[in-house]
Amino acid sequence: MAFEFLLYIGASIITIWGIAHIIPTKSIVKGFGEISEDNRRIITMEWIAEGITFIFIGILVIFVTAFGDFIELTPAIVYLCSAGILLIMAIVSLFTGARTSILPMKICPIIKSIVAILFIVATFVITIP
Repeated sequence: MAFEFLLYIGASIITIWGIAHIIPTKSIVKGFGEISEDNRRIITMEWIAEGITFIFIGILVIFVTAFGDFIELTPAIVYLCSAGILLIMAIVSLFTGARTSILPMKICPIIKSIVAILFIVATFVITIP
């Protein structure tokens, strides 16, 4: 079905973005220069946590889509909640990381928003008879 395609595409994008977020963690932290060990640990933790969050959202949507029952309301709730948190994260990124000169940080709110829109559109396709 068409809605499944949108969900799988969105879930794949956000999962890959999460993996791509985690991989350069060491170099990102080094980019902050001389900072305290506590600050280094906090930045590392937050950078990895955001990547893991993206991966979790993607995998959750994939599993709910693959194994869920679309007659039930649960998949729609999962998709809309996932879209909601991605939009909140996009807004936070828009006012923080996107204001830096780092290109991946500038496009992060766009990626989060696109995936959220894919989830929302798919949800409405599912729920509209």
